[in-house]
Order: sequence, then structure tokens, then C-alpha cells
Amino acid sequence: MKIIVIGGGIAGMSTAYHLAREDGIDVTLIDQTHEGQATAAGAGIVCPWISERKDNQAWYELARGGAHYYEALVERLTEDGEDRWGFKRVGALAVSEDETELDDIEKSARDAKQTSPELGDIKRLANEAAKDLFPPLGDGFGAVHLSGAIRIDGRQLRDALKRAAIKHHADIRQGEARLAKEDGQVNGVYLEETFHPADHVIVAAGAWAPELLAPVGVTLPIEPQRGQIVHLQIPEADTSKWPMILPRTSYYMLAFDDSRIVAGASRENGTGFDYRQTAGGVREVLESALSVAPGLAQSTLYETRIGFRPVGPDHLPFIGCMETPKGLSIVNGLGPSGLTMGPYAGKLISDLTLGKEMGIDLSPYHPERFDK
Repeated sequence: MKIIVIGGGIAGMSTAYHLAREDGIDVTLIDQTHEGQATAAGAGIVCPWISERKDNQAWYELARGGAHYYEALVERLTEDGEDRWGFKRVGALAVSEDETELDDIEKSARDAKQTSPELGDIKRLANEAAKDLFPPLGDGFGAVHLSGAIRIDGRQLRDALKRAAIKHHADIRQGEARLAKEDGQVNGVYLEETFHPADHVIVAAGAWAPELLAPVGVTLPIEPQRGQIVHLQIPEADTSKWPMILPRTSYYMLAFDDSRIVAGASRENGTGFDYRQTAGGVREVLESALSVAPGLAQSTLYETRIGFRPVGPDHLPFIGCMETPKGLSIVNGLGPSGLTMGPYAGKLISDLTLGKEMGIDLSPYHPERFDK
């Protein structure tokens, strides 16, 4: 069976990897390497258990499944000889100056642990104890510490999946793909001007998917949401074990091993594919970071990354096989949760395409749900 995957972000690369591991599947992945690919810019926080979006059961089911799947994914990648996958359990500090809010966070975490033991230990910390773990934190912030939260380097994980897919004989190509359709069925892809036939095509092209799908009559209601994420560096500080910081806002901070702190991220709608760092966007991110961690004021402004998250109208992903046209599947619309859900979504669309039994009801994420 010949399957072509279009899109080399975390969801597309995971899809190609899982397909390539299957006997009898010939996999080609085509990626245009757009500027602003969300995976390359993403911060990599995997901690869905205390998200304020937990009330959306469909979102939480996929996010919780994504967090749970990481252990199995790392085991598979290790079997394939990969040891640089950008995965580390550093824990998280959910911080607030409001004790009642911390009570609510702690209760949410303890409720979540009943079905998600990978959440780890839950501990309430006073300000001094929290600052012992994350020294730049401001005075007055208490915290709930979750030991199981995961830090992901999106670029490293994407590249590990790519190398492992190649080891399983996936063909990775770069260029602009166009879908081909005949008699109501997607039957392959044009790469530049060369036709590549396929039994099935999976589109994982992120925010660029609508333009790719339109010529075969598919309207996917995805818009690019620009995110600006700021990287700071603290000279000579050992940040390798610092937990991520999660205030009760859409902003966050997490540390990497090279004395680097990532602060993000803006959520800018209506920008199109305007690939620029802006004064307003960077100020917004820095003001939020410094209001929680004033100890970062003297850090070095290292770089700003920009990514375009694919976001749908109900903020749920699109995962499923199209009814019209046949021969086409979509995995898209992961929004700000791409690195939480992406590897798991890739496995799900791989299993669905191959007709395997699913452990999750994918109907809430059907790509044609807005057409009905």
C-alpha cells in the first residue's frame, strides 16, 4: 500500500513514522519547509491535566491521551536507536498569588490523577520552596508542583521521528505538493511537475492546508494564529532541572539545558502569514514573563521565534478520513496544543487509515463536521 503524507511538522512526521513501522506500507512524506512552521517555534509544554480547557471533554480526551502516549513513543524511538528526542520530565509549577486559585488548581490536579497517574506527585509549595525550584520567580507566588509534566523540544522530536522513519524506509522529500484527483478520489500527488500515485494521501500541512485542499473541493476552516515566543539566556545558570512555570493565563515559561528560558507566547489572530517579530508582540510576552519572574530582568534577549498555529473555529483538531473525496485523510488544527497532541494524533490517523481498531472515538474531530 502506497501512502503519501504532506507536511513535516510534528503531526505529519509522527504519521509517517508510525506508518513506516508497519509491514507492507510504502511511505513518502513531502514537506515544503515553510517559514513559521508551528513545530519549529513551539515551546513544548505537556501538562494538560490542569488546563482551563479541561471542561471541553473532546479537547481534554485528546490532550490527556497525548500526554499518556509519550512514554510509549520514547520507548519506540529508543528501540529505533534514537536518544535525542528532546523529552524530559522536569515538572511544572502552577503559580498564583491567590490561595483560593491554588486550591482550585490542586483539586483539579488531584481529580485528574485518578485517570492520569503519569501526572506524578502533587505538592503545594510556599513561595520560598517554589523559588528554590525556579529562582527568578517573584515574591508572593505560591505554587502547586506537578512532578510529571513534560518538556519537549519540538525541533529535536521532529528530527528524531524523521530519522527513525527513514530507518524504516520512509522516503522524505522536500518541495511543493499538489493533490491529484480522478473520478472523485485523490489518487496521488504532484511534486513540482512529477506525478506520484498513491492509494491514500494524508494532509498534515498545518496552517497551509486550506490552500492545498481547495483545488480538490475541500474547505478546511483553519486560520493561522501567529505566535511569538521569546528565548532568554541566563549566563552560567544551570537551568537543566528548572520546572516550567504556568500562571493562570495563556502565557508560560520553561527552561532548557543551555541556560535558556523560553517565554511565550502571543496568540495573534488575523495576521495571515506575516512572518515578523513585532514590538507589540515581544513586549506583551516579556511583560507577562517579568510580572511573574522579575528575576529574569537581567537575562540576555537571545532570540524570538515565530510560528503559525493552525486553529479551527471550535478549537478542536481535525482528525479523520474524508467521505468526499475518497482516498484522503486529514490531521490538522492542533493549535497551541501541537506538541501535546501531535505525536498521538499522528499515531491515530495512521491507525485509522490502516483500518486498525481505535481506542478513542474520533467523531468529535471529523474533518467534515462543519459541513453537516
